[in-house]
Amino acid sequence: MYRLFIEKLENWKQFKMRKPLIIQGARQVGKTWIMKEFGKSHFEKIAYINFESNVQLKSIFKDDFDIQRILMVFEIETGVTIHPSNTLIILDEIQEADKALTALKYFYENAPEYYIIAAGSLLGVSLQKNSTFPVGKVDLLQLYPMSLEEFLINSNEKVLVNALKEKNWKVIKPFHEKLTQYLRLYYFIGGMPEAVRTYLDTKNLDQVRMVQQNIIIGYQNDFAKYAPIEIVPKIRLVWDSILAQLAKENKKFIYGQLKKGARAKEFESAINWLTNAGLLIKCMKVSKPIIPLVSYADYDVFKLYLLDIGLLNAMANLSEKILLNKNQILIEFKGALTEQFVCQELFINDSVYYWTAQNATAEVDFILQKDNEILPIEVKAEENLKAKSLKVFVESFNPGNAIRTSMGFYRKESWMENIPLYAVFTL
Repeated sequence: MYRLFIEKLENWKQFKMRKPLIIQGARQVGKTWIMKEFGKSHFEKIAYINFESNVQLKSIFKDDFDIQRILMVFEIETGVTIHPSNTLIILDEIQEADKALTALKYFYENAPEYYIIAAGSLLGVSLQKNSTFPVGKVDLLQLYPMSLEEFLINSNEKVLVNALKEKNWKVIKPFHEKLTQYLRLYYFIGGMPEAVRTYLDTKNLDQVRMVQQNIIIGYQNDFAKYAPIEIVPKIRLVWDSILAQLAKENKKFIYGQLKKGARAKEFESAINWLTNAGLLIKCMKVSKPIIPLVSYADYDVFKLYLLDIGLLNAMANLSEKILLNKNQILIEFKGALTEQFVCQELFINDSVYYWTAQNATAEVDFILQKDNEILPIEVKAEENLKAKSLKVFVESFNPGNAIRTSMGFYRKESWMENIPLYAVFTL
């Protein structure tokens, strides 16, 4: 399958000041596959080590960080003669080996000519508690589920994707309904690589749903396996509440929905664990839509979204009959799905925030910082073209541009643009 992430890896390989690379991302987003695929297509040889399955190598870094000794062990284990010019060294599940992250510092300082990529399940959680993380000695990249753009490319719609990127609306217009159907299909399948691969191979949505349910079960098993035992019940409460939190008209995260009398301090560590694991996306409110947005973020007021819309639909047990048609059954939850989709599309490239007026009479779903401008984005689930909150924002702050995204086709007005939902990735 085609992944846009390969281009980031190509840039890393060509960079003269390259450091060992760590790929972060939730379980099942395709880290192992993409490392191996990159190795096959861009190197003569791959030396692949998996520290989870290879018990005898877990202590390889314990005594010292002698690079030549470590490389010799890698060669013996993999049967690959490692040469810095043509070999990619892949260290998978790196968090399972004692001092392995620290070892990357010594590769950078003493053997920078070697190409090394490391990754690991729940590595985001491990990095938060690892005091010996080699700050400034490694490159970091984040891998997410497949975007709608990648789904379209893998569905043999590359020419259509190029037209969207060029914003060639005259070319796109005859294909508006086709793209809308692709979008609805993506709502069901989502971007988890195994779910996408299953659909492309079988066109069987029942099998896709089975894959999604297995991924969800795997995540839930991880709670007990990897999280501190004292916060596991709280993690489960937060995880199980996501559907209800997003189904509300006001999607601000409410602790009281977890249990009666719940407080932020009690659940902060559980939410942090889920976000660090890459399973949830945190969208914070900004008090003022001013650059830099992060300086005006309210860390106590936020919305939580799942990492993937397909998994959200699987958790809600929504059938393809509801999602693939203009169906009125969902009504309120349809807005949640649409916000989920837009959030994960934007989050691939940007931190996401939202804004609410002080008197709570207006709310803009997402705020982005793009170059030297603030971009407000209002999300509509269908073809509703009213944008009252966006209008209030524009009149109050006069941004350079404003976006409404909906199922409707492209439309330019004096104060805003309507971008079809299937073109959100072009923002």
